[in-house]
Amino acid sequence: MNGLNKGIRKVEVAVKWDPSPAGQPATDLDIIAATYPAGDTSGKPAYVVHFDSRSPDGTITLNRDSKTGQGFGWDEVMTVELNRLDSRYGRVVIGVAIQQRTGAKTFANVQKAGVRIREDYTVLTEDDFASVLGSTAATVGEFVRDDSGEWTFHPGIHGYDEDPTAFVRVMGTPRTS
Repeated sequence: MNGLNKGIRKVEVAVKWDPSPAGQPATDLDIIAATYPAGDTSGKPAYVVHFDSRSPDGTITLNRDSKTGQGFGWDEVMTVELNRLDSRYGRVVIGVAIQQRTGAKTFANVQKAGVRIREDYTVLTEDDFASVLGSTAATVGEFVRDDSGEWTFHPGIHGYDEDPTAFVRVMGTPRTS
């Protein structure tokens, strides 16, 4: 019955946070998706999707972008259509970075932050960044294509002390701890 398994096909990545307290600079979290070639799944990303971009083929799109956390529910939402992603790609890493325009800000400075990744109504992971409070960015999970071409999800929050630009360069490197 292996031939009937479709693997993970299309997911929604969502981030939420409360606005900064009155008189404080706005907090801006960004979802980032980095896509890696099948032949080099931990090297340089083939392309990156974030607040000002989309994938070349339209398979990864940012549907909602917030610069302040104001709104109801999930403030930033990205759709990743793994089932449409070309076979030359073997890994997609999902991260969240805090914009550092107004000075150093870590997840400890973000009010009620949360991330959720789901396929349809099935929640694959949900987290509040509590394990990476001292970090300025974090990977929140990755999707890997197996030998049969199906996508599997590997959850895990890993913190980084990088600004968004530097984070994109290191978010796909193998973890040593």
